[in-house]
This record gives sequence, structure tokens and C-alpha cells, in this order.
Amino acid sequence: MNATPRVLAVLDDILASASPERGALWHLAEAGRELDANLVRLPAGAEVGVHQEDVLDVLLVVLEGAGRVRVGGGDIVLSPSTVVWLPRTSRRALSAGPDGLTYLTVHRRRPGLAVKPPSGAYEGGEGPCMLDRVCLECGRLSEDPAPIFCSRCGERFPER
Repeated sequence: MNATPRVLAVLDDILASASPERGALWHLAEAGRELDANLVRLPAGAEVGVHQEDVLDVLLVVLEGAGRVRVGGGDIVLSPSTVVWLPRTSRRALSAGPDGLTYLTVHRRRPGLAVKPPSGAYEGGEGPCMLDRVCLECGRLSEDPAPIFCSRCGERFPER
């Protein structure tokens, strides 16, 4: 089967019609893809707390606004058209400037989540009490026991 290149989104159109609220404005959702991409908006002063991606490198491209990526060696200043490589295992936090921050992240797609019964008599998997820590937008399990925003896509977790 041959894949056919096509336009998936026009980011200027999405940005022009999106609300100024925080969250994922768009994400790559095509079946069979090997990449993931998320268009995320943070309002003025908002932050994505310190987190670490252990498996994937992430490319972050700033489209609008300004902000900072806090890393071990200091801050990386973000402005429109800045491209930042966030290598796997790097710890970082993002903060939006006074005009907010809108950025695109691109990374290799994670393998799908699968529930496999463990060997032996025990039948189960992750406890159901952890379901409130799974981002409804991108499916990431938060390490934070009471997450407010997803560290991958910026989506707000439902109120508890």
C-alpha cells in the first residue's frame, strides 16, 4: 500500500480560530503514522511543570508568543520561529511569557498501550485508581498523583 502525502492542517487557520485558553489545539491522528505532533497553547504566565521524557526526543517549534524552557543549565529563551531539541532523559519545564506561548511538538509515536495479563495467577494491570491520571487528550499516564495539566500535550485534567 502506497501512502499519499496530503495537507493535514493549516496552522494559521487553527491559530486564528482557536480560543486563547490553554490546551491542545490540534494533534496528528492519522492511522498508521510513525510520528506524533501536538499544537499547544499556554496562556500568559502558564507553566508546564518539570518533567522528563525517558523514551523520546522531542522537537519544539514556537509559533506565537514567547516564554522559556527551564533546563539544568539555565533557561532557553523562546520566541516565534525558535526550534528547540529536547533530548530524551532531559528534565525541563516550560513557562509562557506575558503574551502566552503557542508551540508545536513533534516526536516519534509511542507504541500503543496494551493490557496484557501478567504471568501467574494474578489477573490485572494498572489499578483503576490511576485512571484519573491518564490524559484524555494524548493518553499519557502522569507521574503526578494529582495532575492539573498534562506534561506532554498541556491539556487540563478534569476537575476532581
